[in-house]
Amino acid sequence: MDFKFPKEQRLKSKKIIEQLFKKGQSTSDFPLKLLYLKTALPENVPIQVAVVAPKKHFKSAVKRNRIKRLIREAYRLNKAPIFNNMEAQYALVILYLGKEMPSFSKIEVGVKTLLTKFLKQISDE
Repeated sequence: MDFKFPKEQRLKSKKIIEQLFKKGQSTSDFPLKLLYLKTALPENVPIQVAVVAPKKHFKSAVKRNRIKRLIREAYRLNKAPIFNNMEAQYALVILYLGKEMPSFSKIEVGVKTLLTKFLKQISDE
């Protein structure tokens, strides 16, 4: 399994993102929340992911971008178990809910926990 995060795996469709926020299911592990929806994706990949940091708590774009980079990196390093166990296609959004700047270790632990919860929930369906 490679540790790449190419453009095909990034969620960019506004239509799918809107559906995700309306109909998607969620799981959380503070300071992160994961929204997911089983859907047909335009690309031939099992999962597409988007990352969100709130403008309400982080006015500076530099800080928001830093948080998003940390989350994307943690996801990139820990996505292998998901890609190996997927039959259907899913759209995911990872939201950062905290109010202070996180460390990478805190984000990585949260992402690992979210991904294991996500796998457990989709296997129960």
